[in-house]
Amino acid sequence: MSEIPEKQIKRLRSLINEAETSLSAAKELLVSIIGDGESISAPRDTVVSSPEGKIIEGIFDGQIMIGPDGKNYPVPANYASKSKLVEGDIMKLTITEDGKFLYKQIGPVERKTMIGTLTHHDDKYFVEVAGKEYQILYASVTYFHLHEGSQVSVTIPADNDDATWAAVEAAL
Repeated sequence: MSEIPEKQIKRLRSLINEAETSLSAAKELLVSIIGDGESISAPRDTVVSSPEGKIIEGIFDGQIMIGPDGKNYPVPANYASKSKLVEGDIMKLTITEDGKFLYKQIGPVERKTMIGTLTHHDDKYFVEVAGKEYQILYASVTYFHLHEGSQVSVTIPADNDDATWAAVEAAL
């Protein structure tokens, strides 16, 4: 008899986690459709367990995701570059039972695109736009076959004058 309640409790926890995940996805979809001002402006401040694994939401800082606990989570540079992630984007990380890290952008910040020139110093790559330098990922340099002096289109957060990173949109 003691085994049945334990199984039921485990099943109930699983159902609750699934419901929370579905509710979160439904809220995001509603906001994207009607834009009612309840947009995803901040990641969840907790770690959630789900049937898919452990789910952590955080903020992309231009290179890594920072979780609600202040921990740094490595975002693959190729993913960040190809997805054109910018500082402030809200991300969801699912850590599967077998240890895989699956990232998804769930809350993009407002963006603006600008044209600049690629520079290189201190073993880092930057794009200079109107006198300000924005660091870019090396993966973008190799993916777009860029070299110092290349003209590039970059995306930066629209409402963050303190941004230090940019995402390469295209080589010009």
